[in-house]
Amino acid sequence: MSEHSRVMAGLADVPRARFLPPDVRALAAVDAPLPIGYGATNSQPWTVQFMLELLHVPVGATVLDVGSGSGWTTALLARLTGPTGSVRGVEIVPELVTMGRTHLAGFDLPWARIEQALPGTYGLPDEGPFDRILVSADPGEIPPELEQQLAVGGRLVAPASGVMWVVDRDAAGWHREPVMGYRFSFVPLV
Repeated sequence: MSEHSRVMAGLADVPRARFLPPDVRALAAVDAPLPIGYGATNSQPWTVQFMLELLHVPVGATVLDVGSGSGWTTALLARLTGPTGSVRGVEIVPELVTMGRTHLAGFDLPWARIEQALPGTYGLPDEGPFDRILVSADPGEIPPELEQQLAVGGRLVAPASGVMWVVDRDAAGWHREPVMGYRFSFVPLV
């Protein structure tokens, strides 16, 4: 199955509407970011699809989801890794941690969980390394702390200053490539 087909199947199995507040749920099919409260948004479906396809999540991967928000991307990543994988979402806003956990509990994905992020700490440095890291908010630049949590052979996908970046790590170090021709707008990573 192609990466595109895998991501599309995940999007079908994990409907966006189930991760939205009731007042915007009717807009789930709109290809636009939608507010979920606390200054955060649920990213537009096309952008989520694009980022997941860039990430190339293998079955069985250990994945970090930074800025998990309503839990949608955490659930999608868990669908892609399957039960032999492990997905950890991190979110700084306590109310969004609660929201994301509640939404995630509606799916049978026990290999995924959402953690409260620690102020001033990117990701989960004590739980790495991760095979894949997805960042769903704009940190302004790619945080070296997140790159350090990437396993050798791993990949990180993140927006930074409106540009989407792919970071691959091999034995020689990190290789950063901007995805040309695309400009994105994300809420800031706090």
